[in-house]
Amino acid sequence: MTDMVPNLLRLSSEVPGVTEFWELVADLIQQSLHAESVAVVQATPPEWSLVCTRGVGRGQVPLELAAESLANGFTAGERGWFAGPLLGESRSFEGNSSYVLLVRSPCKEAQFASLCNRVSDALAIVLNRVRAEARADRLQTILAITHEWHQTNEMTTLLMRMAEAATRLLEAERASIFLWDRPNKTIVGRPALGVASGELRLPDHVGIVGQVIQTGEPRRVSGELDAREIDRAVDRQTGYRTRTILCVPLVSPRGERLGAFEVLNKKTGAFSYEDQRALVELASYAAVALQNTQQLTDLLERHERMVSEAARGTELVGESPAIQAVRATVRRIAETDLTVLLLGENGTGKEVVARSIHFGSRRRKHPFLAVNCAALAETLLESELFGHEKGAFTDAHEARPGKFELAEGGTLFLDEIGDMSLAGQAKLLRVLEEKTIVRVGGSRPIHADVRIIAATNQKLAELVRAKRFREDLYFRLNVVSLELPPLRERGDDVRLLADHFLNHFCRRAGRRALPFSGMARKRLEAHAWPGNVRELRNLMERLAYLTSGERIEAEDLAFILSPSGSSEEWFSSSLDLNDATHAFQRKYIQRAIELARGNVSQAAASLGVHRSNLYRKMKQLGMETSELA
Repeated sequence: MTDMVPNLLRLSSEVPGVTEFWELVADLIQQSLHAESVAVVQATPPEWSLVCTRGVGRGQVPLELAAESLANGFTAGERGWFAGPLLGESRSFEGNSSYVLLVRSPCKEAQFASLCNRVSDALAIVLNRVRAEARADRLQTILAITHEWHQTNEMTTLLMRMAEAATRLLEAERASIFLWDRPNKTIVGRPALGVASGELRLPDHVGIVGQVIQTGEPRRVSGELDAREIDRAVDRQTGYRTRTILCVPLVSPRGERLGAFEVLNKKTGAFSYEDQRALVELASYAAVALQNTQQLTDLLERHERMVSEAARGTELVGESPAIQAVRATVRRIAETDLTVLLLGENGTGKEVVARSIHFGSRRRKHPFLAVNCAALAETLLESELFGHEKGAFTDAHEARPGKFELAEGGTLFLDEIGDMSLAGQAKLLRVLEEKTIVRVGGSRPIHADVRIIAATNQKLAELVRAKRFREDLYFRLNVVSLELPPLRERGDDVRLLADHFLNHFCRRAGRRALPFSGMARKRLEAHAWPGNVRELRNLMERLAYLTSGERIEAEDLAFILSPSGSSEEWFSSSLDLNDATHAFQRKYIQRAIELARGNVSQAAASLGVHRSNLYRKMKQLGMETSELA
């Protein structure tokens, strides 16, 4: 089962999300434990949801055993099944959902418990990364939303904009803001669709909103048990069918309860804990705006603090001549409105540089939006960038602004621009030249005051010669070009970045900073870093959560940094797991001996084993030892 560790580490840094992680891990577990059946279930009280299965039907998963295991916090066994909770007491994750792994296998319970610990460690990395990315995206979205609120200090318009912003942010069908008329023990909801006056008046103790206003605690409602708490009298009055609810209190900066912010009917299922966090954060800014619609001083100050917080996340770490040159160029061009083209390998930090340019410019208080051009199908490109009107195509049930409109006054980062289709390039060029957009299905030109920063890891000049990229667009984008150096050319920056990322993730993990041993630093410096800064950052995240010692030793990197500088060959090989492990060990030992210039004692020390044990291991692997001293 120890052979699973490097695969779990790899998956934790490579998979885009939790769903993909479970699908791949289920296959690994089934192979490693020779399991007849594997299931992963998630407890989202008061319900269970089945995340993925292997070799078992949905109705055959022993949920009672999963509930027992989760309640006790330990593994449990019954009729050939083992159940183990993931994310135990030592792991602090916010929210009220937990995962349980169930396996039907001939393995021992102790072996299964050890497996649960390893899977939990890998899951922790995935969840922390996904939540950090979601937090960063949410921060940018709220910056854009609060910018829109600055445009009015008229209460009715402000309430409508807040409701629209909440439905957009949380992918909900409807939203309302309920203001508390405390002396009359009444709550007033606006906007109230389906009510003639556009205003809904209710006693302040009625329904979910009443509970939130009285207790000051958020509520999420979904499922049959919770659904009984929904006030159906309101549904009858509005002609609307409520399925799910998320409601949070509106609290002033002084702690006074002003009312509640409610969103209804998540379009993709139930509202999550992350949705709740987003609405709580949005409600905090809404409360300030509502309390002082004439004077927006507090809101502007909070907005400035958010901008400063976002700007701190764009720091360019490093002191190498190459990165100092990048930093100097960023300072020079940030205050201009010039279009910038960022070049460099994957993982060199192109989006970080783009954000640094944005937050160093006069546009810093306006939105920064990123678009991955490679991820947009040609049929969706125009709608995504320029928006569409209601009825423009089959699924256009409502009008929607595009990225150019949402980034008004700010910066639009077009990543992987070299992968955009020729048709998409033509439409983009027209917008850049005319500074106006027209929504799909519309006719009204909309001014677009947006700065463009584009990026690619491809050689655009070669694509132009191959007729795969428009020459006129290339010259339009290439007003200022900035090439980011690969990490292998940045010298001591590897050490500085490693310390920076490791300290950051150690703080997040709630542990003190971990130092590197001398041999560990040498191993970091010897690595070729094909994934550049992104690879280094992912490595430091894994070390912060998975290293059990008081410092980082060379052997902690053994399964992470392959001797050839790339791990791809080990995961694209047709070898079975046992042969691949032996091949890896032979190559790794040979590389250590080469680095030690044939000195076996020194090589053994770098590998963390005794000289005699290294000889014994080499003989087991069929390696030649007669010529070594």
